[in-house]
Amino acid sequence: MTSAANHWVGCRVLLVEDDYLIANAMDAEFEALGAEVIGPAASVETALELIAANELDAAVLDINLHEVMSYPVAEALLARSVPFVFATGYNKAALPDRYAHVPHCEKPVEPYQLARALFV
Repeated sequence: MTSAANHWVGCRVLLVEDDYLIANAMDAEFEALGAEVIGPAASVETALELIAANELDAAVLDINLHEVMSYPVAEALLARSVPFVFATGYNKAALPDRYAHVPHCEKPVEPYQLARALFV
């Protein structure tokens, strides 16, 4: 667990999550592990603005943002070669085939699980 958690030190991570309590908790956990959190973004539009305005090392995406799917965010990250993980209540089978290669963690999820999915 420790080695995966160490990957967050100095990492600029985009957090895309529409649930305030989850976003707040994840933000605090990432910062405690030494990450610089970009966001959190609760909408596709905000996430795309943050991607355009920031250099990112990684991203964590919820799939459903207030009934809007975050796939345009995933596409923007893929275009920039930014590694990301879907952190969601959806199971992996619900993802379009286009994202079969993208790491996936079902909520509730801890930062060390996300780091393991992204970096190990």
